Amino acid sequence: MFKVAVIGASGLLGRALVDELAQQSDWQVVATAFSRPAPGKVSLDIRDARAVEQFVEREAPDALVIAAAERRPDVCEHDPALARALNVDAVRTLASAANRRGAWTLSISTDYVFDGTHPPYQHDSVPAPLNAYGHSKLEGEHALTESTDLGCVLRLPLLYGPIVSWAESAVTSLVPAIAGSAAPGSKPAVMDAWAIRYPTFTPDVAFVIRQMLERHAQGDAIRGIVQWSGDEPMNKYEIAVRLAEALQLDAHLTPQATPTDSTPRPHNCHLASSRLEALGIGRRTPFDTAIRQVLAAFPWRGAAHA
Repeated sequence: MFKVAVIGASGLLGRALVDELAQQSDWQVVATAFSRPAPGKVSLDIRDARAVEQFVEREAPDALVIAAAERRPDVCEHDPALARALNVDAVRTLASAANRRGAWTLSISTDYVFDGTHPPYQHDSVPAPLNAYGHSKLEGEHALTESTDLGCVLRLPLLYGPIVSWAESAVTSLVPAIAGSAAPGSKPAVMDAWAIRYPTFTPDVAFVIRQMLERHAQGDAIRGIVQWSGDEPMNKYEIAVRLAEALQLDAHLTPQATPTDSTPRPHNCHLASSRLEALGIGRRTPFDTAIRQVLAAFPWRGAAHA
């Protein structure tokens, strides 16, 4: 029996990963959650080093996937201590505990470790983060590699997938403004048309992680840094247009050609996925197909202001 611990299983990526791994009949999945505890999930605060060590010792997983993080750039900018606790210190604690058990650790990182000026970025390109979020995730990468020789960092860009609220993904968070702009007499919604993003579907990422876990289960663990990304470049304005089409809304949208975020964000951090692709790993669902799946499954689909 191959045992996988998914840390942060109640989040956007964690849920997709648990759903994917549950299909493996000869695997056992131990899922943890903190802010959204639920039946079948172990309550774990990854900021509590002793609790983390006890969890890993008790469960003795063969592999551990860290999907928990503070991923909101504005929050990281205003609360760097929280960003460090979740994105750096917790990674070090988890990876160290897993290393003592001989378990492979996979830690999730971000395209924001790059400044976005010279895409595409390879796994060995030199990082240069622009904001506190990017800095904390880069330090988290170092925390992993310093804590275990049996570990891997998976960098990912903008994620979207099955949601529990519109705000859970930066893609679906656009829906309330899109819906508002379609109301009679409303003002157009202004959407960023400067930053280029590569929306990536969480069930595809979960599929990639399962393939990576299979290699470890077979004694051929992937180590170091790898990257995975969707391959359709689009800015938020273009994402909003496609969301409006999927929702069948006559939205009024205005592109904003200059950056408007208070927290600096990179222009184009396209991640090259070549290292995983060379191993035969990967799956990409077209954005228009995937986003319609997300919208169709959301229980308040018609209530765009929910």
